[in-house]
Amino acid sequence: MSFNADYFASAGANSKPGKAPQFWSYKTADAFADIDTAGYFDDVYGLLRVGDWIYVTLVTNLGASNEAFSDSAIFIVNGKSAGVVDVIDAVANFATTDTD
Repeated sequence: MSFNADYFASAGANSKPGKAPQFWSYKTADAFADIDTAGYFDDVYGLLRVGDWIYVTLVTNLGASNEAFSDSAIFIVNGKSAGVVDVIDAVANFATTDTD
């Protein structure tokens, strides 16, 4: 798969662009290794700034009635140049085991 802007949005009350990092939310079925490739977020190049955080929720069956949570990670915009967005490696494995 590839980036799908339909599943990308600002997360809550964002800071002023350029004044402090902004927080974004994204849902996908793509592997973290694919997301961590320079150029993955190029479709939203104009929105992102170096230092912004992108909280990614990984799901199975994206958009289907049986969509299910799989994992989550944070990616941080590491660089932008000539229309290409680069993010640093994911801070992953926020999934927890439900003990209830």
